[in-house]
Amino acid sequence: MPVIASAIQRVRLNKSQRLRRVPLLSTYRTAVKKLEKASVSGEGNLEELYKAASSAIDRAYSKGLIKKNKANRDKSRLAKYVK
Repeated sequence: MPVIASAIQRVRLNKSQRLRRVPLLSTYRTAVKKLEKASVSGEGNLEELYKAASSAIDRAYSKGLIKKNKANRDKSRLAKYVK
């Protein structure tokens, strides 16, 4: 455990930031996996799943979880599944 006051504060802050980040990242990854799985199996509405995955990617980018280029790259790769 840290002894210095600023280090104690960072531990508290890191914990709260992680609690905010983890659900958003989980939603993002789940949406991408659902689209990939549906495209392989050929089941489900791919356009609807792409829209949900794209929205999750944009949300992760807007919250600062992923960078702009990664968001664009992921959306481009997922668009291939819909075509």
